[in-house]
Amino acid sequence: MKKIRVTKQFNFESAHALWKYDGKCKNIHGHTYKLFVTVIGIPISDENSVKKGMVIDFGDLKKIVKTQIVDVFDHAVILNEKAPYKNFINVPEMFERFITTEYQPTCENMVVHFADIVKKHLPNDVDLFSVKLYETETSYAEWFASDN
Repeated sequence: MKKIRVTKQFNFESAHALWKYDGKCKNIHGHTYKLFVTVIGIPISDENSVKKGMVIDFGDLKKIVKTQIVDVFDHAVILNEKAPYKNFINVPEMFERFITTEYQPTCENMVVHFADIVKKHLPNDVDLFSVKLYETETSYAEWFASDN
């Protein structure tokens, strides 16, 4: 059988700010993110499997992405750990979901981070093909396994 790509879409809301950026995005602002995760594999051919014909059960992919990414980043404030947020506002105390990252929380860096997370949790016979993260309706970043 041939390899098939399977994609699932996820949505979440987050706020972030870009430390030392020279535009409006240096201020805390929010986005409605759309995350598309595409995996690739050969559909299960075992006649005895309840998942015969599937590359991955959409429910299994949903569980991975929801628990590892969406539940963590949804309605969170995301800041670069180098930003002096402690000097101007007690962010950790003010927000229940506060995330600091080793990277500038751009769409590009977040898509790489999400790809790394998903790869670690996929079954052995399923590979991550791509991750696409929309930050706005017209702006997105993509990660492809073939490029990395």
